[in-house]
Amino acid sequence: MSILPNPEIRTEYSIHPNTCLGQISLIVANLENQLAFYEQALGFRLHWRDRNRAGLGTGNADLLLLIEETNLKRYAGVTGLYHMAFVYPDRRELALVMARLFALKYPNSPTDHILTKTTYLADLEGNGIELYCESPEDGNWRINDDLFDAYRSDGSESNGREPLDLDELFTHLRLDDHLDAPVPPEVHLGHVHLHVRDIDEAVDFYHGILGFDVMGVSQGVQMAFVSAGGYHHHLGLNTWQGRDAPPPPMDAVGLRYFTIDLPTQQAFDEVVERVDQAGFASNQTQAGLLLDDPSQNGLMLRVCAN
Repeated sequence: MSILPNPEIRTEYSIHPNTCLGQISLIVANLENQLAFYEQALGFRLHWRDRNRAGLGTGNADLLLLIEETNLKRYAGVTGLYHMAFVYPDRRELALVMARLFALKYPNSPTDHILTKTTYLADLEGNGIELYCESPEDGNWRINDDLFDAYRSDGSESNGREPLDLDELFTHLRLDDHLDAPVPPEVHLGHVHLHVRDIDEAVDFYHGILGFDVMGVSQGVQMAFVSAGGYHHHLGLNTWQGRDAPPPPMDAVGLRYFTIDLPTQQAFDEVVERVDQAGFASNQTQAGLLLDDPSQNGLMLRVCAN
């Protein structure tokens, strides 16, 4: 069942294939602690700080914007961020950041998705993080009505959630590597995975309105992937916090918004027109157009030529 403001706007339309994600903004309870985590554990660079706000990244555009507010806490059973995923250029760079985490004894969960090599962790306030590199030479994955699974390049099947072979991964390291080196400039926001209140409704919005292509939907796993330009997924959508989960209260830490970066003004205008025709409220800012999806997850549309 769709409960979009105007479901008749759902037409076959694909967002520009060079669309990508650019930045994610979080509301945090303790800016000092969060900055220390992202700088020391992940090697992010502090680009700027202005009282209760700070921007971090790789030395180029901000990838992560943190805004501190008072008397916040984390809530369970609500929509919001499941994880933000930063993609590394190769296995060597992923090995470096994972070795750094192990040296710090910071909990993380190395996982082999076949198509990607990854580890999962959370920051000090419980925001989920995925660090990964692409490994399409090893195989692919698929998602359908009943399951999510993967298949290796030799044709054999996998559940897509195997333990990562750390012995192999760490062969990409050298004895003279510095584990405290800053994050490489190629790292970027690869995808964002969201808790939503209804899978069909979320797909209606991200596919039917914004125009992301559907890469797979599973009601059994309660998950969907959508993307631009054939990427495996720019957005993951799940109802793992419960169908019809409410949005987080005003005093919650977590997602403020993530940005969808469109490569041209025309591509931006096309999506904005569809948002307006569908009846979604939005707010034009200097940075871009802010709006909420049907689960009240914040997002920003902006022009960001590559």
